[in-house]
Amino acid sequence: MSNVEVEFYWRPGCGFCAALDRPMSRSGFNIRKINIWEDPDAAARVREVANGNETVPTVIVGSTAMVNPSFAEVEAAVKAASAG
Repeated sequence: MSNVEVEFYWRPGCGFCAALDRPMSRSGFNIRKINIWEDPDAAARVREVANGNETVPTVIVGSTAMVNPSFAEVEAAVKAASAG
């Protein structure tokens, strides 16, 4: 659908991450999944956009950061970034 990169920050055992991963995997988006437990820089990036918390899923599309977004919110951000 788009070549805009979707940064999908997650961690093992996160039910909200798994719930978002299902539609994301089927979306055709260019997704880079980053496990915050394996990447300290990724955990720091999540804290930066989530008021100091390591709340996942956090999704970043271009300059838009979303904490625990719905798939519809991610889809809208990808469409907006693709149009820009």
